[in-house]
Amino acid sequence: MHKATQPPVKSAMRTLDIIEYVVGNPSGVAAQDIAAALQIPVSSLSYLLATLCERTYLRRDGRRYHAGAGLERLRMPASALSIEDRVAPQVRALRRALNETTSFFTATDWEIEARVTETADQALRYAVSVGARAPLHCMAAGKAILSTFDDAMLARYFAEAPRPLFTPYTITDEAVLRQQVAAVRDTGFAFTNDEYTPGVCGIARVVRIDGAAAGALAVALPRLRYTQEVRAQIIERLTAVCAAIEAGA
Repeated sequence: MHKATQPPVKSAMRTLDIIEYVVGNPSGVAAQDIAAALQIPVSSLSYLLATLCERTYLRRDGRRYHAGAGLERLRMPASALSIEDRVAPQVRALRRALNETTSFFTATDWEIEARVTETADQALRYAVSVGARAPLHCMAAGKAILSTFDDAMLARYFAEAPRPLFTPYTITDEAVLRQQVAAVRDTGFAFTNDEYTPGVCGIARVVRIDGAAAGALAVALPRLRYTQEVRAQIIERLTAVCAAIEAGA
């Protein structure tokens, strides 16, 4: 017996048709011409075009659409991609799997900076803006990054970096933070609980690219949803996603 062929997914076929049609018109093409050529209702087309432009697979110049930088990016080897482009697909996948806010941070001076972020699709959620900064000592991603410092760098951090108190639970004591850094090195995971924003918990893991620490991937969620089961699920997913990034996926 022959295995039944699965019918094509209509939205996926339309998306591919749009990309191929625009690429086939190097001078650009207007939305109404795409709709007429591909027989796609304008209401559906406008949503698909907006999504493709947001993801940079297409770009809009006035009324005309052109192939975007995202298409060229698909052809690049992982080593040629920016750090944001390299981690963004995995950040999106992790957010969808957990439906909790997921962000990738790098170190900037004695702070972390959000480079890629995806916000949970829930009524009660924690949001992080791209470019937002926070001190290392009070965020899970910051503690993960602290764990990558050698002894001399860690000593400099404690000698130079301010460690302000954001909530009654913010840990500022050097001895306690050193204990936490040691624990991150042992387990691979950093945790926060109400330390930067009341009612918000975080879990983070260092991301290594070509053997070097490139930043940290973190999941932030309201404490109300932070059960032992959810914690275990986040740890499992973070481990898999970080491994995929490190492998060049």
